[in-house]
Amino acid sequence: MRIQVPEGSTEVKGAVRVQPRENVYLLSFVTGERTAESMVEDLRPDSPLTVAGESSSSLSGKGFEHLGLTAPQEIKGVRTASACPPCVGDSRRRHIQGIEIHVGEAKGQRVRLYLTAY
Repeated sequence: MRIQVPEGSTEVKGAVRVQPRENVYLLSFVTGERTAESMVEDLRPDSPLTVAGESSSSLSGKGFEHLGLTAPQEIKGVRTASACPPCVGDSRRRHIQGIEIHVGEAKGQRVRLYLTAY
């Protein structure tokens, strides 16, 4: 994904889910709210983070469960967005077709950022 995990982040977990057509890259960590929002902005999402509806679908759920994390779509009040690096000319991530972004509450005043790229 070519994402630098911010200094001071905790509970960093990542994996690559190998699939026949394309690999799916998973990254999750806990950080401060402002840091997460800054990172989301840098990914140039199609629209701002919004609270996911109950019927929200996601590519990432099973992968994050495999990492011992609650699937992001199971977190009440999780905010989501998506980004298309090629659509906005983000040359840093030209090998990525799309990124799913989930931001859910964590302990204290921190949030867990879930990123799924394919």
